Amino acid sequence: MERLAGKVMLLWGWRRALLAIVAGAIGALALPPVGFFAAFFISFTLLVWLMDGSTAGSEGGFFRRFRSTFILGWLFGFGYFVAGLWWLGNALLVDSDEFAWALPLAIFGLPAYLALFYGLAAALAGILWSDGLGRLAALALGFGIGEWLRSFILTGFPWNTIAYGIMPIPLMMQSAGVVGIFGLSMLAVFIFAAPALIGTRKGMVGGLAIAVLLFTAHLGYGAWRLHGADALMAARPQQDVSVRLVQPVIDQARKMDNSDRVAIFEEHLALSSAPPAEGARRPDVIVWPETSLPFILTQNQDALARIADVLEDGQVLIAGAVRAEDAGPGRPPRYYNSVYAIDSQGQIIGASDKVHLTPFGEYLPYEDFFNSVGIGNIVDMPGGYTAGSRRSLITLPSGASFYPLICYEAIFPDEISADAEKASVILNITNDAWFGITPGPYQHFQQARVRAIETGLPLIRDANNGISAVVDPFGRMSTGLDLNHKSVIDSTFGGGPVSHWTNFARETHLWLIAAAMFLIAVISRQGFKSRVN
Repeated sequence: MERLAGKVMLLWGWRRALLAIVAGAIGALALPPVGFFAAFFISFTLLVWLMDGSTAGSEGGFFRRFRSTFILGWLFGFGYFVAGLWWLGNALLVDSDEFAWALPLAIFGLPAYLALFYGLAAALAGILWSDGLGRLAALALGFGIGEWLRSFILTGFPWNTIAYGIMPIPLMMQSAGVVGIFGLSMLAVFIFAAPALIGTRKGMVGGLAIAVLLFTAHLGYGAWRLHGADALMAARPQQDVSVRLVQPVIDQARKMDNSDRVAIFEEHLALSSAPPAEGARRPDVIVWPETSLPFILTQNQDALARIADVLEDGQVLIAGAVRAEDAGPGRPPRYYNSVYAIDSQGQIIGASDKVHLTPFGEYLPYEDFFNSVGIGNIVDMPGGYTAGSRRSLITLPSGASFYPLICYEAIFPDEISADAEKASVILNITNDAWFGITPGPYQHFQQARVRAIETGLPLIRDANNGISAVVDPFGRMSTGLDLNHKSVIDSTFGGGPVSHWTNFARETHLWLIAAAMFLIAVISRQGFKSRVN
């Protein structure tokens, strides 16, 4: 290990750059659908040794060290995000005649932007770099802050946060409910970087001991939490609502073809009206995925009447749809990506709009500039979508209430408001057909199920094409449908959250962890500078 560490530190030029990119790409193996979390041990060990090489001999030049470590972190992030997000290009191939030219922007442009946060993370770590275990703390601190910033700057995109690499199974997801994905990212980076100490020896015993202790606590808390899961589930209020999730697997090209709308609508209705399995209950609630209703529902009474024909007395349909709103005389209508609740009489009894829109998909930031260079929205909607002012609970006559998250809103943990505590269940409707048979839908599903753990609520997730599932408050999937499986799920869910930490508590824990990492890094840095001097 010492010989390997020495070779990595001494690399220079294109070899150093290439290894940084490869190290980042290796880390993407920790993400779904592979879920090989040990890949991050290789990834971050190599990064530490590369950082050692970048900071050596540059103690007298702050800006030189900052630039060198920033570039190194950017290269690492570029490899990680290209390997983890290449599938985004699939969305542009749905209408390839118009958007194929933008494939390089999706596959390389977005990763290049996201890698800036990892460049900043490495540069911040470089300021506090030392030769012992303190450099692991510095790296953990830098990446924790980088991931936190990535969650909200320019509307945020915390997809594939490092923490998701250390939670491939529910046992390893429970810690996210205590420290959040950003706090867990800090701890994960420290753990994953710890083998680097074997190659350099300095601080090896203490650093490895701390890493083993943290990883053991991570696993131990998960085991303890799951051991008491059934008792906590039994203690909460029981509503026992039966639900049917419809996964129609409609090709995205068909959804964009206006001539096929009626056939698509009837396919959803046919799946909804299929009899339940022998011995199963009739569903109280039927769920359709995002933008599944191919009409402006308030302008199509025939569609509402057709829904009423299919629903039995007392049943409710919850479906994704486009909602139109009059913007006033002489102005085009505003369109919202919404979810409706419709009763068996064909009446709309609840609705909520998507609050966090997808840039370049549902709206165009800096619209005048991008239109001037010929770039428009992927979704063909005049003027794009309008963001909802607030997220509204959907409460049914039975008393069951749904906290709606539309599509990638489920990747933003800090956007789940206190209203979620009043809900019976999280409802996440999505259309992952944009991404085809790629890692994207699996990554999206993993992030959504972590929201169930954070809120202590069950999760109902319905997708046009994968992955539809019912998940309990501990992230365990009760039942589900994989990609390309056209069918329905009949299941039940209870009501009320199990015991959980609040967003405020998780944020407090994040900054306590950051303070601890900062203190370790500063003490180690001061000792390192004294020895150098």
